[in-house]
Amino acid sequence: MSEPTVTPATRAAIDEMAAHLPMSDRQDVDDARRGFVGRSTERQVRAADGRVVWDLDAYEFLRDADAADTANPSLWRQGQLLIEDGLFEVADGIYQLRGFDLSVMSVVEGETGVIVIDPLISSETAAAAFALYCEHRGERPVRAMIYTHSHADHFGGVKGIISDEQVAAGEVEVIAPEGFMHHAVAENVFAGTAMLRRSGYMYGAALEPGPSGQIGAGLGQTTSTGTVSLIAPTIDVTHTGQTLTIDGVEIVFQMTPGTEAPAEMNFYFPAQRALCTAENTSHTLHNVLTIRGAVVRDAHAWAHYLTETISLFGDQLDLVFASHHWPTWGRERSVEFLSMQRDMYLYLHDQTLRMINQGFTGAEIAEVLETPPALAQQWHTHGYYGSVSHNVKAIYQRYMGWYDANPANLWPHPPEEVAVRYVAAMGGRDAALAVARRAWDDGDHRWCAEVGKHLVFADDTDTDARAVLADALEQLGFGAENGTWRNAYLAGAAELRSGTFGTPATTSPDIAYSLSVSQVFDSIAVRIDGPQAWDEHVVTAWTITDEDTTYLAELRNGVLHHRTVDEAPDDVTTFTLARRTLIGVVTGQVDLATALDDGSVTIDGDPAEMTNLIGLLAPVDPDFDIVTP
Repeated sequence: MSEPTVTPATRAAIDEMAAHLPMSDRQDVDDARRGFVGRSTERQVRAADGRVVWDLDAYEFLRDADAADTANPSLWRQGQLLIEDGLFEVADGIYQLRGFDLSVMSVVEGETGVIVIDPLISSETAAAAFALYCEHRGERPVRAMIYTHSHADHFGGVKGIISDEQVAAGEVEVIAPEGFMHHAVAENVFAGTAMLRRSGYMYGAALEPGPSGQIGAGLGQTTSTGTVSLIAPTIDVTHTGQTLTIDGVEIVFQMTPGTEAPAEMNFYFPAQRALCTAENTSHTLHNVLTIRGAVVRDAHAWAHYLTETISLFGDQLDLVFASHHWPTWGRERSVEFLSMQRDMYLYLHDQTLRMINQGFTGAEIAEVLETPPALAQQWHTHGYYGSVSHNVKAIYQRYMGWYDANPANLWPHPPEEVAVRYVAAMGGRDAALAVARRAWDDGDHRWCAEVGKHLVFADDTDTDARAVLADALEQLGFGAENGTWRNAYLAGAAELRSGTFGTPATTSPDIAYSLSVSQVFDSIAVRIDGPQAWDEHVVTAWTITDEDTTYLAELRNGVLHHRTVDEAPDDVTTFTLARRTLIGVVTGQVDLATALDDGSVTIDGDPAEMTNLIGLLAPVDPDFDIVTP
C-alpha cells in the first residue's frame, strides 16, 4: 500500500494556517531542554508479561525533522517539544520526569526523602521514571505522594513508586484535594466503558506512530497501556491557604474545584518560589469538554481561579510548573503566562455568551469566533488538546444544552434512519457517492465526510462508501492542528479500512475496589435492563460488615433505588458481606457460590434474590461501533 499523501486543498489549508504561526518565537524550545540531567538508557518500558507499555523512541521520527507533508507544522512542533524526555532540574530541589507518559511526574527533595507529584498513568512507567531520578540523584525514600487532581494520568502509576503497606504503616502520606476519591472513581463508573472506547479515538493508542499516523495528542504523545493503580489519600486538602510541611518542605495550597477537574488544586513552594498549577495551565488550550466525553467544565470558574492564583502567588514567583509540559521561569514571564491562560478561557466563555445572547447556536459560534491576536501569537494558547471549536460548543452546551431552539431539531431521525433518507434524497446510492466524490475533487473534505457518513450509515457494507469516507477523514486529520482531532480522524479512517480496534486501554481493579457502597449500587443501577425489569419488584437488604451499615435496595419500574437503614426489615432477604466482596461479586471477580461456601457472604432469606438481580444487568460493550452503525 502506497504512503498517503495530502490533497492540494489540504496542503493549501495547512500553508494558510502556517503563515500565521509565530515561528520566530523559540522560547519553548529552550524551556523544554532547560535543566536537562539525563535520559533513560532503557527505551522501552515493559509490563510483567513482557509487552511494551511505553516506547520512549516511538516518536524519534519527529526529532530535528521538518514537518511531514501529512502533518500540521504546529502540531508537529508540539510533538517535537514533547519528546524531549528525561530528568530535568527545574529549581533547587525540584525535578521533573518528562516523556514517560501522557503526563509529567515531579519530584521535590526534602530533608530525608522526596515528595512525588502525580505518578503518571501506569505503575510501569512511573517506576521507570522514578528509577531514572534515583539513578542520577540516589535512592531516597518517598515521604509523600501528591495527587494534584482526580484524573487517572495523575494517580494511576502510584503503585510503581509506593505500596499500600508503606501508606498503612505511616511511612508515606498521600495528599489530594477534598473530593478526590469520589471523583476519581465516579468518572469511571457511570460511562466508563464508553469513555474508554472513545479514548481509543482521542489518543490514537491503536494507531501506528509516524508522519502519516499518530504524532501526538498535544498534552502528551499518547497514553501508556500498563497497570493503573490507586491508593486512597491520607490527607485531604480542604481550603485555600492550608499549609503543610512535609519532610521539611513547606507547601501552601489553593483549592480550584470545578476547573480542569472536579477536584483539583494548585500549590506553592515558598522556599523555591515555585508554583505547581496541576493541569489548570499547560502549553496548550485545554478542553472545556474532552472529546472522549466527560462532564462539561466551567470555563468561567477556571479563569477566575487563575486570577486568584495570580493574586495569591504572583508577587512571589520564580517558576510555574505543572503536570504536563515544561515549566515557565521568571516572575514576569510566569505571571504573563498565567494571565494569558486565564484570558484565553475567559475570552472563550464571555464571547460565546455574548453571541448566544445574539441568537447564535454553538455550531455557528464555533465557526466564526477567533481569539485576539495577542493570544493567537502565544504558542501555549493554540488548540493542540482542546480547540476553540469544540470548547465553544461545550460552553454553549453548559448554558443552553443540546437543543438549539429550532423546532425542526427537536425530534430528528436517528443516524441510520436519517442516513437512508439523505441518500434517497440525493438520488440514491450512486448519486450520493458521486456527490461525495465531487466534494473530494473540489477539496471540500468536510462535505465529503458528511455525505460519506450518510452513505456508510445507510449501508456499512458499501466498500466504496467506506473508502471515500476514510479518505476524507484522513485528509481532515492531516490538516488538524489539534492532536486529538487528528487522532480521531485517523482512528475513524483506520476502522473503516481495517475493522474495529476496540478499546486499547483497560479498566483498573484498584479503581473498582475503591468504589463506595453507594457507588456500587449506582453502578448496578445504570446497568439494569429497564424493559426487562419493568415488571420486577425486588427488595433486598445488604449489611456491609466492615462499615457496620445496612442498605436497603429496591427495584421497581426498572429502577434500582438504595438508601441506608437502621436495620434490615424482617421480611426482606438480607445479604451480609464486606464492601470488597460486594464489589467482587458485582464485577464477576468473586464467584458467588464460592463466597457462600467459604462464608464471605451469608444470606438470611432467599439466595435467588441476588442471582435474579445480577441476571437483570445488561452487558456492556467495550468494542461498540463509532464510525459505522
